[in-house]
Amino acid sequence: MAGKAAFITGAARGLGREIALALARDGFRLYLADVLPDRLAATAAELRDAGHEVIAREVDVSVRRQCCDAIADCVARFGELTVLVNCAAIMRMEHFTDTTEESWNRILAVNLSGPFFLCQTALPHLIAAHGNIVNVASSNGLMGTAYTGPYSATKAGLINLTRTLAIEYAEEPIRVNAVCPGPMATEIASAAQPPATIRHDKVLRYTGLRGLGSAADVANVVAFLASDAAAAVHGAVWTADLGTSAG
Repeated sequence: MAGKAAFITGAARGLGREIALALARDGFRLYLADVLPDRLAATAAELRDAGHEVIAREVDVSVRRQCCDAIADCVARFGELTVLVNCAAIMRMEHFTDTTEESWNRILAVNLSGPFFLCQTALPHLIAAHGNIVNVASSNGLMGTAYTGPYSATKAGLINLTRTLAIEYAEEPIRVNAVCPGPMATEIASAAQPPATIRHDKVLRYTGLRGLGSAADVANVVAFLASDAAAAVHGAVWTADLGTSAG
């Protein structure tokens, strides 16, 4: 994949950072987007020091104009766009009836509207490059998960958006797939502290028998789907959750 251009959201830390590292190893030129400018700059500097070509831009994916401008800048500076990875997300754990309108709207905007805007803007460029989209969903979008109502709803929506795009653009030279990680040891997960009044037995139902997953391992799955080695994979939803959603 040497020289091809990849656009990655949520790239400042956690899984997004690991995806950037994995795609860099495969030879991609990287356009990294996040709302955390200092952390994003640190990730970009680390990759540049390792000899990779990287552009970093502060982007709030919930704002359509910022998504459009970032995609346009990526194509202008790299001359193409081959892979779009939608990884940016927000997760909060709370009782369903405690979810505020502000919280619902923000999670929906980042987790679902952002990927929609970016896919919509990037599609013509990805088709021209015979490229692909990898949406980072979640095992929460495949199963019932207590105390994560807005997050789980957006991830289920992202899964179906993936399948819908795969069908609508079936005749075009583009692939669209999703990866569904389970719980991982990331800052986002550790920051999503549940309220003290939850029932932990309900949470244990979707945390998995093998414990927390590795963001680096999930990033390797994303890198495979983004590569030409996955040429036969289109409209797929791949779990990378250590068996959490198996039953």
